[in-house]
Amino acid sequence: MVYSTLSPPLDLSHHFSSVTKRREASETKSLYKYFFIPGIANLAGGLPNASYFPYDTLEATVAHPQQSPTTNLLKKIDLTTALQYGTAEGLPVMADFVRQFTRNHLHPNVPYAGGPGTLLTCGATDGFSKAIETFTNPWDPRRDWISQREGILCEEFVYMNAIQTVKPRGLNIVPVAIDAQGMLAHGKGGLADVLENWDFKKGRLPHLMYTITIGQNPTGGTLSVERRREIYALCRQFDIIIIEDDPYWNLQSSGYDFLDSLVPSYLSVDTDGRVVRLDTFSKTIAPGCRLGWITAQPAIIERLTRLTETSTQQPSGFVQAMVAELIVGQQSEDGQNATGASKNKSKKSEQAWQMDGWVRWLEGLRAGYEQRMTTMCTILEEGKYLIDSGSAWDDAQPMAEDETAWEVLDKMQMYEFSWPTGGMFVWVKVCIETHPLLEKYGPEKLIQALWLHLMQKPYLCLSGPGTMFAPTTELLDRAQTYYRLCFAAMPAEDVLGITRRLVDGFRAFWQRKNLDGLDDEEIALSRLQAKGSGNLLGLGC
Repeated sequence: MVYSTLSPPLDLSHHFSSVTKRREASETKSLYKYFFIPGIANLAGGLPNASYFPYDTLEATVAHPQQSPTTNLLKKIDLTTALQYGTAEGLPVMADFVRQFTRNHLHPNVPYAGGPGTLLTCGATDGFSKAIETFTNPWDPRRDWISQREGILCEEFVYMNAIQTVKPRGLNIVPVAIDAQGMLAHGKGGLADVLENWDFKKGRLPHLMYTITIGQNPTGGTLSVERRREIYALCRQFDIIIIEDDPYWNLQSSGYDFLDSLVPSYLSVDTDGRVVRLDTFSKTIAPGCRLGWITAQPAIIERLTRLTETSTQQPSGFVQAMVAELIVGQQSEDGQNATGASKNKSKKSEQAWQMDGWVRWLEGLRAGYEQRMTTMCTILEEGKYLIDSGSAWDDAQPMAEDETAWEVLDKMQMYEFSWPTGGMFVWVKVCIETHPLLEKYGPEKLIQALWLHLMQKPYLCLSGPGTMFAPTTELLDRAQTYYRLCFAAMPAEDVLGITRRLVDGFRAFWQRKNLDGLDDEEIALSRLQAKGSGNLLGLGC
């Protein structure tokens, strides 16, 4: 068929819902084009390190269409169950493990009767999307009164995929000021200030909060227990649901000694049952699994289950079975898994990690990422100043033989940062006000030029522009002076060299006399794709 002779399909966009029409391209995905620059060094985002994926190979034996399947008592995965339709709760062996791990080890002291329930999801993004659908109503300015507009609170720098989930629904995005820990409870721009001085001309008082409290994305801060109590008290006072996204909970740099050392969740102070926590296996096993879980009070879990039944139905049965086989082993013939009471565990089940092995794995992940963080931050700390030495004497005025020249040190700080207390990122503020070319070009053009400069040889470093993490247009000017660096994705032995290249790139940029060759992003990109760079971006969810 010759397609060029056919008429194009009709434009049916007038049938799109108002929510669909407001959807925008992902901010993070728009940077993927830079990943194809040969040799790009990954410093900007959230990709976990591929060497930590706990599978050597994935294999499947394909059945011949003319043959009946044979029974293999030692098969790796129970295909009959895994590949069949299932319930929204997921495979029993996987659902049971998540429930046991959550209630007995991760959140053993949730302070309400009966404790929380859990529900498997297709990752934290899926869990967040379902929570938003459960707790919010779409708002359309052409149809609805402003008094009906709902709102969601978030940190003033935030993971943008979450914000891009709620924007099309017409929600009011309400940023709250942060410090090195995370969201502020009090003070200018803090949660109390925002809520107590709410302008109802903007819509209803926000009734939801989205927050990453451990290894905050992008800043790397970790909220203290004391701060959590203060924020939770305000949420009780103003009747706010807390959606706690916690993909980096096990990567805090600080029964199981490892678990006991971690800052607890908002669930630890959740007397009302107003916390909905999102967890994921993306950072602990592999992002491609698209598997996670929600923890919340049972009534909320029941509503989310009904939503799941008519949307995703359940996470991939094949993926659930693989993860269950890795952690808890095969189910026995009577349906008991490797964590159950059966005394007749198969040899295959005994080879699974079990709960002890799972916690050891998590502890090992933290150690590996913390080593990378320490290496990167040490080099950044050592290189944040540009020091230019010279003589106190004018070169045109020769010194007398008995006179001694004094050395003059010109010390300019190029950037500043706080050491992260968790997660995978370093949030770097560029001190663009110290650049000698500031008056000539202005801060916005200099920041853009620096980003392109760092991708050129010999530096070859791609960093995450701070504007990706500004939840509102009002914060774009502040956000543009930040870069997010990811230390997770690169091999441990490469962190030192790549970070030194980055620092060298900063020094060279502060010594530039002009911005020749850095004026056009597309032209620069076409040159870079032929040269090669290092990717400091590592996006993720």
